[in-house]
Amino acid sequence: MNSPSSPLNQLEQLKKLTTVVADTGDFERMKEFQPQDATTNPSLILKAAQQSNYQALVNSVKSAHPDLSPTDLVDYILVAFGLEILKIVPGRVSTEVDARLSFDTKATVAKAKHLIALYESHGIDRKRILIKLAGTWEGIAAAKELEAAGIHCNMTLLFSLIQAAACGAANAKLISPFVGRITDWHKAKLGSNWSEATHGGAHDPGVTSVKRIFHYYKHFAIATEIMGASFRSTSQILELAGCDLLTISPELLAELQASNAVVSKKLDLANAQSALRAENIAPLKLDESNFRLQLNNDAMASEKLAEGIRNFCIDTEKLESLLAK
Repeated sequence: MNSPSSPLNQLEQLKKLTTVVADTGDFERMKEFQPQDATTNPSLILKAAQQSNYQALVNSVKSAHPDLSPTDLVDYILVAFGLEILKIVPGRVSTEVDARLSFDTKATVAKAKHLIALYESHGIDRKRILIKLAGTWEGIAAAKELEAAGIHCNMTLLFSLIQAAACGAANAKLISPFVGRITDWHKAKLGSNWSEATHGGAHDPGVTSVKRIFHYYKHFAIATEIMGASFRSTSQILELAGCDLLTISPELLAELQASNAVVSKKLDLANAQSALRAENIAPLKLDESNFRLQLNNDAMASEKLAEGIRNFCIDTEKLESLLAK
């Protein structure tokens, strides 16, 4: 704990500029960082469920629902972790809909309502839950329907401005642009031509993507919250200080906590107008055909979206196998 005269660490400074969210299913590690909210996904829950200190929680869910299939049990496991997280964070937890439903609006809506019903059966107000949906056309359509029903959504696997604009038009509560995965794609494409001096820091492709979305949203007065996600370094995080929210892994939260270097605000509403002119951003057409065409024509976004859905499907199936044992 800092004394009154000691400088604030970077995490404490960042919290004054941005809402800090913990990106983990490991709720025991979460406590030391005192985040406002928390996010989970199938990969994070799978990782946590395999740790010995969470076996009692997993076994208690299985014992309480002996007749459920592994597929149905996954929902109860996700909610069980969410309930524990909500004892730690004062705000919201994000819980993900099965990625295998990413192209089925009707099934996504039904699954989201089921997850909310499970939380509400434990006395949790739905305002404390964000339902995570993939940023597909079908996922965004589901978000529009769910938001109209008072169920708030966190649009994930988001890699492009067209996805962000469509989520805003659907009145989604929040979007999670995946900073690190965008950068990973560009690094792989450039190979030996990647230079940290040229492509890092403020010029990092993942960072510039979120800045562009931030400027678009602020210019067009879109109320959807922006939460940078999937960070690879504290440099990426600090370049987005001032974003509405940032969801950060425990490893990177610990790095921020260990440094007292100065954190300055990088994203600002006052800069949105001039930045928009500089970036030449115009309002996007958001009908289905234009959405699909623009997403298709963005190789990075379409490839990373497909890869993200595939990997979440794989980890959901691994979680089912774990529960079947």
